[in-house]
Amino acid sequence: MATATAINKTFKLGSELEIHRLGYGAMRITGKGIWGEPDDRENAKKVLRRAVELGVDFIDTADSYGPAVSERLIGEALAPYAKGTVIATKAGLTRQGPDKWLPVGRPEYLEQEVEMSLRWLKRDQLDLWQLHRIDAKVPVEDSLGVIKKLQTAGKIRFVGLSEVTVDEIKQARKVIDIVSVQNEYNISNRKSEAVLEYCEREKIAFIPWFPVASGKLAAPGGKLDELAKKHGATVSQLSLAWLLHRSPVMLPIPGTSSVEHLEENVKAADVTLSDAEWQELEAAAK
Repeated sequence: MATATAINKTFKLGSELEIHRLGYGAMRITGKGIWGEPDDRENAKKVLRRAVELGVDFIDTADSYGPAVSERLIGEALAPYAKGTVIATKAGLTRQGPDKWLPVGRPEYLEQEVEMSLRWLKRDQLDLWQLHRIDAKVPVEDSLGVIKKLQTAGKIRFVGLSEVTVDEIKQARKVIDIVSVQNEYNISNRKSEAVLEYCEREKIAFIPWFPVASGKLAAPGGKLDELAKKHGATVSQLSLAWLLHRSPVMLPIPGTSSVEHLEENVKAADVTLSDAEWQELEAAAK
């Protein structure tokens, strides 16, 4: 008989803030190129409210999504927040137009962005603030020094990083406690494997952006497609289920601007494969 290993459905951020491991990424509720307002603001707010209704209690955004558009929509749609709703945001990337991103890690800029995030999100404290990118022109000690000051002042609860190496995490941890890392990762893109393994050892949350697999593995007739059909699931659902199975510190945050797609993504937490099938999928991925 095929057996399936049970997985934990929750994770404690900073060892104390418990959330469901399958969250929602609020990048796609903005305009094209993650720039400007969405075509339908009311629909964007409907998606956010539906996510909370479905039990999603971890929502990830950034001040650069829009810019400010995603944070503002979250504040409008969800404040006052349902008990236990955790909002993560990021700062450190500026916008010059659609699909254009430029790191700025100057302390005075980051401090201003924290204040604006609090305003747009309608919060007194940011549950999780993440440095969106390390600015090569600014020592990370300077960027995170001002964040430490804001954390001490009670404006930030937990701090994370985005798109970093193991060495960069270690360097940041000399300045401030790091509870999460957000790097690109999915079953067909493992460039951050060493970072994930470090996060596992240190009990740091790993938030994979671009969580859904692409390429041959996900193509029609590929191993993901084959197993998804066998279990009455979609390739997206199986990609997310694989991430949840891959590591107990993994917190996938699939994003969408569609209620239907959101409901499909949330069901990924219930997709179960036998241990033999997971191994089969892993072999095909390698």
